[in-house]
Amino acid sequence: MRPGQRLASLTGVLLLAGCNGATVDAGAADAGQAEIIQPIASEAARPSAAPSPAPMPEPEPVGPSTFLYDGELTQGGWIRGQAPGGTVTATLGSQPLTLDNEGRFFAAFDRDAGPTATLVAKLANGRMIESPFAVSPRSWNIERVNVARRAGGASESFMARRRPELAQINAARKVGADTPGWSQDFIWPVTGRISGRFGSQRIYRGEPGSYHSGIDITTGQSGTPFVAPADGVVTLATQQPFSLEGYLLIIDHGQGLNSAFLHSSKIAVSEGDVVKQGQYIGNIGSSGRATGPHLHWGLKWRDARLDPLLFTGPMR
Repeated sequence: MRPGQRLASLTGVLLLAGCNGATVDAGAADAGQAEIIQPIASEAARPSAAPSPAPMPEPEPVGPSTFLYDGELTQGGWIRGQAPGGTVTATLGSQPLTLDNEGRFFAAFDRDAGPTATLVAKLANGRMIESPFAVSPRSWNIERVNVARRAGGASESFMARRRPELAQINAARKVGADTPGWSQDFIWPVTGRISGRFGSQRIYRGEPGSYHSGIDITTGQSGTPFVAPADGVVTLATQQPFSLEGYLLIIDHGQGLNSAFLHSSKIAVSEGDVVKQGQYIGNIGSSGRATGPHLHWGLKWRDARLDPLLFTGPMR
């Protein structure tokens, strides 16, 4: 018997010989014996399907009814927020977002990001929520020089050394460490004079060169210690100087956000180390392609290059 199914009740009729028109053997009747006739189920007694249970109401999603966010909504800036309650997947434009257990996320805008962006959430009930907003443009330090850009690309001998370096850098930036550094207010890794600003660029007779992808800080001497600007996991700490970056250190802050520190004279941590905000991690130097001792600090969110100044505020 299936759960919830009523046991069918059948109406039986016990007929004596000669009663109700039933035909019986005369000898059986004379002997006073009764004939047992199989019962037939009446319509009222036929089994009926069990009633369907009432549908349970869907639980109310936990969380806000739309996106909540703050940050620096400008080129080279960032955004931290929380997705609507019940969100299954969320995106910033075409970029999928990583949501923690509370639906919180981090995202950012490249130096050349367009004027608008849209957050999109897909909810468990199939609803879609869109939150468009403006991304403000910035004025970059552009230097126009009446000199032709150097012709020709890198030599094959240089690229033979460079390709493995780039492979290590790309792998380090794709680790995806589980760390809450992305949610912290960043601090300066070292204080000093800012000698190079994010986004600055030279234009060679109308042909743009590569823009400066980070911020340069100098103290005027080699060996000055620097610290982690936020919690993270070390994903690259080179044992030998790279051709351009010199001794290179990369720290994953979680949610696709990572810091790179270039031109060090010493790296004080190893790959796989968990570091805390303010922890000593290395010393300033001039290794690699550098004209003097300084710390180049670059920030990336996936493929977007970001302005560290928008994470720390002015240096004090």
